[in-house]
Amino acid sequence: MKEDIQATHPHAFYTMIKEDCEHQVFHRPICTRFPPEPNGYLHIGSAYAIHMNASLAKAFDGEFHLRFDDTNPLKEDEAFVQAILQDIRWLGYDPGPHIYYGSDYAETIYEAALKLIERGAAYVCDLSAEDTAIYRGTLTESGKESPYRNRSVEENRQRFEAMRAGQYASGACVLRAKIDMASANMNMRDPILFRIIHASHYRTGDSWCIYPMYDFAHPIQDWIEGVTHSLCSIEFKDHRPLYEWVQEQLELAEPSRQREFGRLYLQDSVTSKRYLRQLVERGDVDGWDDPRLATVMGMRRRGYQASHIRQWMAEIGLIRHEAVVDLHTLDHITRADLQGSTKGYMTILDPIKLIITNRDQHETEWLDIPFHTEHDVFGSRAMPFTRELFIEREDFMEVPEQGYRRLTLGGEVRLKGAYYVHCHHVVKDELTGNILELHCTYDPKTKSGSGFEGRKVKGTIHWVAASDAVPLEVRLYHSLLRSDAKFNEKEPDWSMLLNPHSLVTYKNAIAEGSLSRVESGERVQFVRHGYFIEDMKDSSSERKVYNRIVALKDSWKK
Repeated sequence: MKEDIQATHPHAFYTMIKEDCEHQVFHRPICTRFPPEPNGYLHIGSAYAIHMNASLAKAFDGEFHLRFDDTNPLKEDEAFVQAILQDIRWLGYDPGPHIYYGSDYAETIYEAALKLIERGAAYVCDLSAEDTAIYRGTLTESGKESPYRNRSVEENRQRFEAMRAGQYASGACVLRAKIDMASANMNMRDPILFRIIHASHYRTGDSWCIYPMYDFAHPIQDWIEGVTHSLCSIEFKDHRPLYEWVQEQLELAEPSRQREFGRLYLQDSVTSKRYLRQLVERGDVDGWDDPRLATVMGMRRRGYQASHIRQWMAEIGLIRHEAVVDLHTLDHITRADLQGSTKGYMTILDPIKLIITNRDQHETEWLDIPFHTEHDVFGSRAMPFTRELFIEREDFMEVPEQGYRRLTLGGEVRLKGAYYVHCHHVVKDELTGNILELHCTYDPKTKSGSGFEGRKVKGTIHWVAASDAVPLEVRLYHSLLRSDAKFNEKEPDWSMLLNPHSLVTYKNAIAEGSLSRVESGERVQFVRHGYFIEDMKDSSSERKVYNRIVALKDSWKK
């Protein structure tokens, strides 16, 4: 395992941890963690962070912790906790017994704040949020010290205890670190450590009305759990000095080391939790598990497998800055696996009736057709060949374009696993001109497998007997966003950003009868259309719904 991880992660993180082990920097097992806030669902960026932390811990026979950053009662919920647990286990990174909650450390973090106050390194500030922002300064101008910065240790302690006792309203005051208002790093300009929030917490109820900021709780929580390497996404790089300052002030032995990796974004999709929530609440998508979303739930419902996602993450490797990737590699991995592991079924998305005029209405011939053209292990099934069949509407063209190789008026094709058919008549709707039926004849000498070589046809098309057809709904997915989408970070105009063709639904599709015997969760190939899985959320016993996982060939960019 170490060799595999070193091969896929030949980067600074692996080298850093390896050197720390060699120099015995830590007298405890190597330990990493993933700290999600339970205010939403995991997305592909989360999966990447999980992979980075879990795989490195495993490479050094260490521990991987899941710790919920649940220190904001206004946003968090037990439902999100359970969803995250389900997703992370499905991905294959089960933390086992190492599941922790930041809220469980509330007393320890409170005591740490008191220690900073006693050291003269923290103070209670009564500035409003607006004035705090003004006093903070800008990237080019130093900040200004709060008028409450030089309160005595005793006064600060009394006021902080009063904050905990609920004697102040929400937002009335905060506890701030006393560092340097002239620092070039804005995060070091007396950052807020604790704020007042009078709201019930999903785990601790009304036990607390003050809650620590993540930058303060983060290094303390890491130390409590014995985390050795706190691997964060790149936006936390400027927060690292504060992380280390807290550790130094609290005199933590063998403190954790924070290091940063780049954030992963998905091309033509949405990975911001705030934007994802907007799409869900606006009804632009079918919930957090919509297969077009880059959420773990959405990708799972779409039909991607956890093993494919893990392999994809490994091939991406270390990202040092922000990076945008598309689904090309994941689709390639998925397609390569499904190609040799799925049965093929005849499915018609947009049916048009084909009548074999030289065949008796009551005559049925059962044809033995393999489930896979290359692997006999999948066996075969019997399909009825009758007078009335269905083919894809796009597989017929009355006046063929140059290069068209399917059925035409006066033309001939092979029906897959069956016979040659020749189209001699087209029946149309008198009002709309839409084609209703194709009248064809079949040549009994041309049965598949008979060795017939009297003439050749240019194309082979799939079909379903009308007597054997089962109804289903088929959904094809494309990029959620337009390829030219430009974001307004403050307020996105979704009407201009969303691809109107991101979901193409065929409500009147049909399939051969044997598809009804497919087990739930089994991935299948729809001949010529791609690889699919049943949508367990929307399927019913009367009507199955199938989602396309990937096409037979890469068409994502198209």
